[in-house]
Formats: sequence, C-alpha cells, structure tokens
Amino acid sequence: MYAADSGDTAFILLCTALVCLMTPGLAFFYGGLVRRKNVLTIMMQNFISMGVIAVIWIFGGFSLAFGPDIGGIFGDITYHFALDKVGAAPSRDYASTVPFILFFAYQLMFAIITPALITGAFAGRFNFRGYLQFLVLWMIFVYIPVCHWVWGGGFLARLGVVDFAGGIVVHVSAGFAALATVMFMGPRDDIAPGEKPEPNNLPLVAVGAGLLWFGWFGFNAGGAYAGDGLAAYAFTNTTISGSIAMLVWMMLDWRQAKRPSFSGVLVGAVAGLATITPAAGYVPPWAAILIGAIGAVVCYYAKCVQEKLHFDDALEVWRAHGMGGVTGALLVGVFASASINTVHASIEQFFLQLLGIAVVGVWSFLASWVILKVISRFGPIRVTLGQELQGLDEALHGESAYRI
Repeated sequence: MYAADSGDTAFILLCTALVCLMTPGLAFFYGGLVRRKNVLTIMMQNFISMGVIAVIWIFGGFSLAFGPDIGGIFGDITYHFALDKVGAAPSRDYASTVPFILFFAYQLMFAIITPALITGAFAGRFNFRGYLQFLVLWMIFVYIPVCHWVWGGGFLARLGVVDFAGGIVVHVSAGFAALATVMFMGPRDDIAPGEKPEPNNLPLVAVGAGLLWFGWFGFNAGGAYAGDGLAAYAFTNTTISGSIAMLVWMMLDWRQAKRPSFSGVLVGAVAGLATITPAAGYVPPWAAILIGAIGAVVCYYAKCVQEKLHFDDALEVWRAHGMGGVTGALLVGVFASASINTVHASIEQFFLQLLGIAVVGVWSFLASWVILKVISRFGPIRVTLGQELQGLDEALHGESAYRI
C-alpha cells in the first residue's frame, strides 16, 4: 500500500483546479474570436463538455483509459466503473504519492478540454444535437483509446513513445479531428470569397488567453505528479516557450502585414504553449527557448497548407494545436535530456515519437470522419443556411451575447 504525501497532494489539487479553469478560459478565447452572432454557441459547446465528459469518465471512461491493460488497446472497463477501486489510497501504477481519486479528477480535466479544443474548427456550422453526439462518440472511440495507448500502459507506451503532458494525447488528437470535421462539413456559407472574419471582442480573447496560460502551468507541471524539481522544470519551460513563441509570432506578423497584431500575439503564445506541452518535463530550459521559436514558425506557416487546400478551420485549431503538438512531440527526440527525466534525445526516440504522432493523427482523423458519417445518417448535423446567416446564438439557443 502506497501512502499519500500531503505536499504532492496539495500540489496536484492545485494543478487540477488550474486545468479545470482552462475550459472556461478556452470558451472566452474562442468566444472572442468568433463573430458576434456565434459567441454563446461556441462557449456553450465548451462548457457542456464539462458535464458530458464527467459522466462518461465516471461510468467507464476512466477505467477504459487507466484500467488494467487489455491487449495494449484499452483498459478493463469493469475495474474502475462508477469509481470502483478509486479511493484515497494512491495507485501503485499512477501518481503513487497522491490519492488515486485525485488522479482520476486530474485526468478528467484533460478529457474535458480535449474535445472542446475541436470546437474552434467548425465554428458556426455544427448544430447542437449533432455536436453532443459527436462529443460522446469522439470521447469513447478517440480520446479514451489514445489516452490508454500513451498514458495508460498501452502499446505506444510499451514501444517507448512519451508525451509529458498531452502534446500527442490532447493536441495531436484534437488537431487532426479538427481537420476531419472541417473537411467533412466544408466551408462556411456566410463568408464571401476572400473575406476574413474579424474577432468580435479582442479583450475577451485576451482574458481567455491569460486564463489558458495560467491554467497551462497546472496542465504541464502537474505531469510530474509531485511538487518537485521535475515540476519546476516543466513549469519554467512552459512560460519560456509561450513567451518566446509570442515574440516570434509577432515578428512574423510584423514582417508579413507590416504591423504587429494583438490577436497574433495571443494566438502565438497559445501555439508556443501547445508546442512545449509534450516536452515540458523532458528538456532543459535552454531547449524550451528553441522549442517555442520553432513551434511559432511551424504553426505560423502551417496556414500556407491550410489556405492552399482551402480548409475552413475557423479558429485554426489544426494549425495551432495539431501542428504545435506534432512539433513539440518530435522535438522530444531532439532535445530531451536524461538529467531532467528518464528520456534522452536520440534518433531512435525521434522515430518513436514520429510513430506515435502518425498512429494518433491517422486514427483521430479517420475515426472522427467515421463518427461524423454515422451521426449524419440519423439527421443533419450542419445548421441550415438560414440558421448560419442568422447566427447560431439566436437560431439554436434564442439568446444573444450582447444586448446594448
């Protein structure tokens, strides 16, 4: 029997609260970026994830992700179903100095925000019934298996693929699911060719970005599952990468548009935070500088691919989160240091990371496409043209974000 450490427990309690705050932060971030007529819809899509995913996580989701391994693919659904065997005693397999029920709660916060990230891609197009169906099925068939493969002792973990805090599990899976959704649904119909919709409320975007950055300290540092030196490295690397990416993105924007933009600064910071996530607890701080800079460049110029292929990824989820996660996960194989953690940079580790990215990216894309195809058979999942022109806030929910 393992004993809980009060210091580690307090630390992970705080980290859990910080990661929980990221979902409302994401709602503000996305809510400010979309057009005025769709603010409440995307915020509701984010908030409702907190309720839906909690139910799934309690009744089988956590057990499928972290229960005893079955064939390297998923965990035993009966082992922790309805919080069975999840109590105050620590687990011998996960976070052995904190109560297992706290590990359950911490991982729940990751499960909640991952599908919420996808909502930025299909902003203004998904009806609420279809979204709820997608949310449930995506969690069961994409996030939970991927979580088990990488963090729950599944086949990718056995091969040696690592992901400190969710670059692959969270950002790659969400980013490539986002790509599938925009390809399946097609572009928005209420935008003229060449039109670039402007954010409706940049101060709200700034509030959301600030909350995301604040919460990201728990997202990454909590991956150490202890208030120790490893957590301190992850914490410091997080803010270094976000800061450097913000500056690099600003300079790229300045060079291309001949002036810096506040929205670019905010998006650049988020891209840097996403890029450092898989590497935060494996690299020294000097490497976080390079990771932030490289991540900003890759994510910034990923828009060229997006534009060339005409993907209407409304809030550029694939670009910032998908490519950020890919870049950071690969750079683990370039910059990881055994003096920080057990992983060290090598060609072998680089290709293991590439394998993990490929498996998760392809699975997330294909499974998301199949889910969309299946649920569309039972009724339309895209809003009508009239609803799209009116705005989803009024058309679907009978509410408005701003009544002045």
